[in-house]
Amino acid sequence: MDGQAAGDRVKARLRKTVVLVGMMGAGKTAVGTSLARALGVPFLDSDEEIEKAANRSVAEIFARDGEPFFRAKESQVIQRLLTGRPCVLSTGGGAFVSAENRAAIAERGVAVWLRADLDTLWNRVRHKSTRPLLRTPDPKGTLAALLAAREPVYGQAQITVDSKAEGSIDEMTARVIDALNAQPGLIDRT
Repeated sequence: MDGQAAGDRVKARLRKTVVLVGMMGAGKTAVGTSLARALGVPFLDSDEEIEKAANRSVAEIFARDGEPFFRAKESQVIQRLLTGRPCVLSTGGGAFVSAENRAAIAERGVAVWLRADLDTLWNRVRHKSTRPLLRTPDPKGTLAALLAAREPVYGQAQITVDSKAEGSIDEMTARVIDALNAQPGLIDRT
C-alpha cells in the first residue's frame, strides 16, 4: 500500500504529536512532510524553528556558539513545539539523546525512530555540507561512531520503523502510519 492510500485510510484526529527521531539522513524531513500531509496535520522541523529563532543556520550556531549552546536551544524549541496542537515534528539527530527531550516527548508525544543502516545514511548525507558534526577528517567514521553511540538511545523510542535505501517516501510513510495505527489511543477514528 502506498502512503497516499494509507493517508486516505487514516483521515482521523491525531491525539499526540508524532516526533520523528533518528540519525541525519534517516529521512525524518522527507517522511515527516509526507506523513503530515497524509494525516492532515502541520509539519514542523525543530532545526528550522531554531534557525528562525536565532536568525542563523544550524552550522553557524555550532560554529559561533558551540554544540552545548545549540542543544540547550534545541531543548527549549522542542518543549515549546510539544505544547502546541498535535503535529508531525522532525528533530535533529542528536535531539533524542537528551534525557530531558526524551521525557518531554514521552509525556506529550510519541517518538518514532526512523532506523537506517550506516551505508544508507552515508549515501544520503555524504554530499551535504550542512552537517556540522561531519566536518571532520573522516566524516564516514564520525557518522559510524555517532550511529553506534546513539542507537541504544534511539531504541527507547515508542515506535521503530526501518528506513530502507530502496524504499520510496510513500512506502515509508505508509509503514509509519501502520505503526501509528497499532498504538491504542493515538489516533481518534471519526
